[in-house]
Amino acid sequence: MTHDGYLATVELDEAAGLFHGEVINTRDVLTFQGRTPDELKTAFVDTIADYLDWCRERGKTPDKPFSGTFSVRVAPEVHRRAAAAAARAGKSLNGFVSDVLDRAAG
Repeated sequence: MTHDGYLATVELDEAAGLFHGEVINTRDVLTFQGRTPDELKTAFVDTIADYLDWCRERGKTPDKPFSGTFSVRVAPEVHRRAAAAAARAGKSLNGFVSDVLDRAAG
């Protein structure tokens, strides 16, 4: 489930009759729960709002879900072949890798 760019996983605790959710694309620990899907969604939205309020009150920048920048280490030969493939496609290496990742991620 997603809200404002934040992504959460959900598990069902059958014994307790509760859904438990956890935001997975931030370093901060954000969890929520609900007995029904509607309660769970409301709790998720409220958790994100509470987190943003908490950060604002403390002058802390909220951990953004994803910045769009990351480093990847590959073997020099892979780097060379990727750069050559990017050049053949008329793209920068960043543009080429972005396109390949986008297709792979579906």
